Amino acid sequence: MNILAIETTERIGSVAAMSEGQLLCELGLDPSQRSAQSLAPAVKSLLSEVDWQPGNIDLVAVTVGPGSFTGLRVGIATAKTLAFCCEAEILGINTLEAIAAAAPSDVDQLEVVVDAQRNEVVVQKFRRGEDGWFTPEQDPARLVDIDDWLEGLAPGTVISGPILKRLANRLPQTVIPLPPEQSHPTAANIARLAARHHAAGRRDDVWKLVPVYSRQSAAEEKWAERQAKNSE
Repeated sequence: MNILAIETTERIGSVAAMSEGQLLCELGLDPSQRSAQSLAPAVKSLLSEVDWQPGNIDLVAVTVGPGSFTGLRVGIATAKTLAFCCEAEILGINTLEAIAAAAPSDVDQLEVVVDAQRNEVVVQKFRRGEDGWFTPEQDPARLVDIDDWLEGLAPGTVISGPILKRLANRLPQTVIPLPPEQSHPTAANIARLAARHHAAGRRDDVWKLVPVYSRQSAAEEKWAERQAKNSE
């Protein structure tokens, strides 16, 4: 099983190649460009690094959110196009699960949090199972006010997520934030999770795979408001 993984949740994403459970290569996207510009060249470079032709790809894995509206759309559109053209399977991986997968082995429980804009965050609790993988303690993830989330953190809670860097001065001293290098989704972990889910029998439809957003985009909300006014 050759897996090509795409991660574009944040401005700086990554791509990775895995074969038979072994990570072959992981490349970061060009930080000076947006993912719409840097993703295709990164995929081309990755294929060259591992000496794959597009037809060698068996499975395309991609983060589906929550995360950046634009980044997720770019990543999923690229993954779907690649899977269709290469006649490969496709799997969408939850961003929060991918972040949890980066936690060190001595962490058994944690809360993963990502920025939802408008002073809100998306939060989900995870617990490590006997197989070593994290599973959600509650589903779906919650959209909550940042201040309410910070006030509700229990002492000793391990927390992870890219937004923690921005919230560093506001975090209670009683919680345990993971360092930045363990608080981001990576294409390598997307590949590992995809291999696990695929082995368990999970499949996605290339025509039906869509981003998982924490809320409607601003454009969608404005459209809904206009529709509501027109119907009055």
